[in-house]
Amino acid sequence: MKLIAELNQENHEINVKRDGEIVIAEVDGRRYELTASEPERDVYLFKYDNKIYQIYVSPNGIANVGNRQFEIKIIDPKRLRGTSGASEHVGGTAEIKTAMPGKLVRVLVEEGAEIKAGDGVLVVEAMKMQNEMKSPKDGIVKEIRFKEGATVNAGDVLAIIE
Repeated sequence: MKLIAELNQENHEINVKRDGEIVIAEVDGRRYELTASEPERDVYLFKYDNKIYQIYVSPNGIANVGNRQFEIKIIDPKRLRGTSGASEHVGGTAEIKTAMPGKLVRVLVEEGAEIKAGDGVLVVEAMKMQNEMKSPKDGIVKEIRFKEGATVNAGDVLAIIE
């Protein structure tokens, strides 16, 4: 998965491959092989070079690593392709889709609920990592298409926001 990390107003290219607990990450051409886990929501443990790093990522994009804080923004170029950004959804519907196959482990809202952009809607587990799927716009949850425990495929529409 290719991503861009915006850190200290600089963009860094990241390519991540996962095989179970093993993560191979290339950051600006440097290769790292590490073990990763998420023992609790928004807390990640990375083991690299016989050292363990605990990282807490707050919903506002602040990452705490030890006693240091970083403001980071992760951009998925695939999600940007073919769209004009979040403003595209302002007047219409938005679909929340999965990027990879996994299991729907939690539905955080009910159909008919009023939500704001960035609010969590669903949690999907893929490759032993849980990912909260957030609403791209303010609106009403029109439809939740899968029940908790369902297996989902890459590209499946999980929810529709109006």
